[in-house]
Amino acid sequence: MAGRPPDTIAAAASVRRVASDLHAEVDRLLADDGQRYTTGRRRVVHVLAAAGQPLTIPEILDRDAELPQSSVYRNMVVLEQAGAVQRVVATGEWSRFELAEQLTEHHHHHLICSSCGTVRDITVPAALERSLERSLGSVASVEGFAIDHHRLDLIGRCAACA
Repeated sequence: MAGRPPDTIAAAASVRRVASDLHAEVDRLLADDGQRYTTGRRRVVHVLAAAGQPLTIPEILDRDAELPQSSVYRNMVVLEQAGAVQRVVATGEWSRFELAEQLTEHHHHHLICSSCGTVRDITVPAALERSLERSLGSVASVEGFAIDHHRLDLIGRCAACA
């Protein structure tokens, strides 16, 4: 590490700590579900964490060519069941997957293109997020429903398809 600026060293240490926390939390979620955190599952989580956007299974395979396709499909089911991964319902041939929001600490929503299936993460202003929480809470309360969290997916056409 000699010759590297102190801020680069600190940033690298921070990334390792965040990754360590992420993997520890996924391990806990899987253990709570009676599952093990295998090397293949760890690699899928690593790909999703590095992507910064929802990915299809073929995109996951493109980013880690050593992962066996059948293994990724099986592991995605287990990770989703344990609450480590969530499926973003998209149009088109493939579902997209991302780390569960509880693992990323990044509350976001999605723009989903109904033509090409592209999914983009968006973050709304804090004031709008609070307003959504209040409004959705009111609707749920009238129905006797307790909200754990919410997701907002805006379906339309991306700039390329519009």
